[in-house]
Amino acid sequence: MRRYIPGSLFIILSGFVLLLISCTPGSCFEETESYLKASFYSGDETKKLTAPDSLTIYGLNDTNKVYNKATKIEHALLPLNASTPECTFIIKINGTTDTVKFTYSSYPHLLSKECGYTFYHQLDTVRNFSKHIIKDIYSGNLTINTQNVENIRIFY
Repeated sequence: MRRYIPGSLFIILSGFVLLLISCTPGSCFEETESYLKASFYSGDETKKLTAPDSLTIYGLNDTNKVYNKATKIEHALLPLNASTPECTFIIKINGTTDTVKFTYSSYPHLLSKECGYTFYHQLDTVRNFSKHIIKDIYSGNLTINTQNVENIRIFY
């Protein structure tokens, strides 16, 4: 009977050690948020990448500002809400305000076992309602994901 107890204890300890060794680390080193990437270009004949002197961006029904009087921002990251098919942003460039509405569809995407799921978006339409300072918006890559790829160009 004495041999049975140490033998089963040995098996339990061996199983516990194997379980600890076989586990992978739970760290996620990937980007897990999907943002609409907007770049700012001059609206004159040069059409070159130009950072506004001052940039403020916030959602239409949101008091939290994505950017608040930010300077030297050539590429803005705009968060889209996966629970709604559209988002409207107030974009204030150099003191002049425009309203831009994005319509999109969202779908879950598995990043990895460690990072879990995130939402990707497929951009459908971009509408500039006021056209005070924004002259044109060009939609390039319509798939909004975690990669650092320009989705739209804003010409002002």
